[in-house]
Amino acid sequence: MKKVKKENATEKDIKLLYETVRIAHEAFENGNHPFGALLADNNGNILIERGNNKNDSPCLHAETSVMIEAGRRYSPKFLESCSLYTNFEPCVMCTGAAYWTNVSKIVFGLTEKQLLELTGSNEENPTFSMPTEEVLEHGQRQMVVVGPIEDEKLKQAIIKDHLDFWK
Repeated sequence: MKKVKKENATEKDIKLLYETVRIAHEAFENGNHPFGALLADNNGNILIERGNNKNDSPCLHAETSVMIEAGRRYSPKFLESCSLYTNFEPCVMCTGAAYWTNVSKIVFGLTEKQLLELTGSNEENPTFSMPTEEVLEHGQRQMVVVGPIEDEKLKQAIIKDHLDFWK
């Protein structure tokens, strides 16, 4: 049985992805890697949001930071109805954090491969070449993945700070 269900982005998904762009921009303005993530409930209400923070551990990516806080605040049953939104496809670690926290849907703007095209071999961002879907196929729960997004305006908004940060 296939464990990952691919879905297309809804208007709500696009709106929340723009929020991750805002969060990532705030991180960028504070000298951090421009990544942003948020947890939303089934109605699209933002419950938790985080950007990358250079003062945190290198393994506290925005997505993992959101998931750690989500696990502290909410029950696994509640989190099953929530979604993780992030401007870029979550890495293996962040995908695992969403899986273990019991979130059932991951929505991302651009792929890890597209991120690598922006960062090159920058030692500050050693990307994994393993798509979220592939990671989740090895799990035991069914999950939904939305992304990458085809909306050109959103794509440009996502990469804007990355073009300035990684040069």
